[in-house]
Amino acid sequence: MAQIKKGDFIEIEFTGRVADTGEVFDTNIKSDAEKAKLDIKNIKPFIMSVGSLMLPEGFDEDLIGKEPEKKYSIELLPEKAFGKRDSKLVRMIPTKLFHEQKINPEKGMQLALDGQIVKVLSNSGGRTLVDFNNPLSGKKVSYEYKINRLVIDEKERVDAIQEFLFRKKFDFEKKDNKIIFKVEKQFDPFVKVFAPKFKEILGLEVESEIIEKKEVKKNS
Repeated sequence: MAQIKKGDFIEIEFTGRVADTGEVFDTNIKSDAEKAKLDIKNIKPFIMSVGSLMLPEGFDEDLIGKEPEKKYSIELLPEKAFGKRDSKLVRMIPTKLFHEQKINPEKGMQLALDGQIVKVLSNSGGRTLVDFNNPLSGKKVSYEYKINRLVIDEKERVDAIQEFLFRKKFDFEKKDNKIIFKVEKQFDPFVKVFAPKFKEILGLEVESEIIEKKEVKKNS
């Protein structure tokens, strides 16, 4: 059976655990999610491009040379997983900024701030100490995984990169060596920003075609 190489697209299922505790922090296997009592919606195997860092660096590197339909496991040090803890990412923020967002920060709380998950370390005297490190930074992690199949279909490949970069899927057509996404006007700059990444991964130029906003039909 063919070995996986950099640039291949694969469908993979995996479960990631904190090495020291065995706590599941990520999985796309329904049975593992249920055992860990994780509320993961639309759980399904992940389609990815090997070598494009769509998974942690050490995990991505481990895929090369592996074979489909076999199970593997790996343990990663922080520098090859979610990074070492950085004391510079622990910052003091005026509590009033949280109150303006109708948030009452309490010790131990995790919340989204500036597009990332942060942890409240303390809150006193009108100031809140916040940790911007990834919650898994500084931790060894392990993964058990299985490569289900090589992904050859071009639409599956394009849709996988869309979901990874855009967090949504647009209709598209392919002309020659070019992908043309059909998007509403507000999404056009978004597509342009990620066009170089698409070319890097898929080797295809990217353009967008502006379409009218789709109206939601109401039942009469």
